[in-house]
Amino acid sequence: MTTHSHHDNVEKQFGSQANAYLTSAVHATGRDLQRLAERLSAFPHASVLDMGCGAGHASFIAAQNVKQVVAYDLSSQMLDVVAQAAKEKGLANITTRQGYAESLPFEDAVFDVVISRYSAHHWHDVGRALREVNRVLKPGGVLIIMDVMSPGHPVRDIWLQTVEALRDTSHVRNYSSGEWLALMNDANLIVDSLITDRLPLEFSSWVTRMRTPAELVDAIRLYQVSASAEVKAYFALQDEGSFTSDTIMAEAHKAA
Repeated sequence: MTTHSHHDNVEKQFGSQANAYLTSAVHATGRDLQRLAERLSAFPHASVLDMGCGAGHASFIAAQNVKQVVAYDLSSQMLDVVAQAAKEKGLANITTRQGYAESLPFEDAVFDVVISRYSAHHWHDVGRALREVNRVLKPGGVLIIMDVMSPGHPVRDIWLQTVEALRDTSHVRNYSSGEWLALMNDANLIVDSLITDRLPLEFSSWVTRMRTPAELVDAIRLYQVSASAEVKAYFALQDEGSFTSDTIMAEAHKAA
């Protein structure tokens, strides 16, 4: 799939689901948001970019702790939801901007912090996006990435990527902790910390949120039922389809 067609697919997939993501408990809550708030409290005067902001939950957290937030996403409908919710929350320091992760429409060295939550697995070229992050960060600036993480182990990785791709045709890849280290290093970002966690996913809301077609929901369920005992145990796979994924919160910085 070409970059352009992939971006079109992402926008198509997520535009119509914007409000579902605003109300999604998985996206609106979580220990990673608590950690993000704690970390950003150290940057009260910062200008922050939220890449792939989705319905804006990380942007809302950031706006309560820093000076200015740019909520950036490919989907104009997502950005409309963010702007409206920010207004309702009284967060006047959030502005929205539309575009791709791989081509940021900003000058060099303009942001103190770049954050991204549950978005990077949709990016067509993560390496290029991270090089763009390096470009727009000020010297010493910080990147914080939060996403579902591949377990790394080949059998578990294949299982996760398959159910993700069946659910969402815009899915590219969940990366392992080792892959994130390599990608950040390749973008000349200096990795400071990696925190992993576990995220329970309730099956019905997981597929409903993405409006996964019934045929693909059936395919996911068949794939789950046929999973090995090792995979079922690792992902805590339940009879009705709910399972638990690994997540990562990685922090890096640009050389001063």
